[in-house]
Amino acid sequence: MLDIQNGTETIIQDRTIYEDANIFAPNLHEMGLMSKRDFDNYFEFFQTLKKMVKPPDLLIYLNASVPTLVGQIQKRGREYEENIRLDYLKRLNEFYNKWIGAYKEGPLLVIDVDKNKFGENEEHLGEIIAKIDSTLYGLF
Repeated sequence: MLDIQNGTETIIQDRTIYEDANIFAPNLHEMGLMSKRDFDNYFEFFQTLKKMVKPPDLLIYLNASVPTLVGQIQKRGREYEENIRLDYLKRLNEFYNKWIGAYKEGPLLVIDVDKNKFGENEEHLGEIIAKIDSTLYGLF
């Protein structure tokens, strides 16, 4: 992350440091798979790390319903994703929506992938690119 921050290239990351601390770790803690002590230590470490790393210039959140998520998982066909429980996926989606609703680290663009099929529709992809340009550069 520091290399990215100090570099000169434009980088698109699939994940951020925020997700693990705000979604996955709290979910594990609530499920009883991470102790309070471990969660508190982890979150304290995250707070320290967050001070060292600049937030993304733009966070793009792909918002989807659980049925859409299931469809995407099936379409990818990754063996390690085949046994994801529906209740686990629903919990993660709730954590994501809660986190994104309170996100204040920088510019945010939310894409509704239930409606926007940018992977299959060039017009939808064009709309997203225009929104990204508008958010980052003030272009319309």
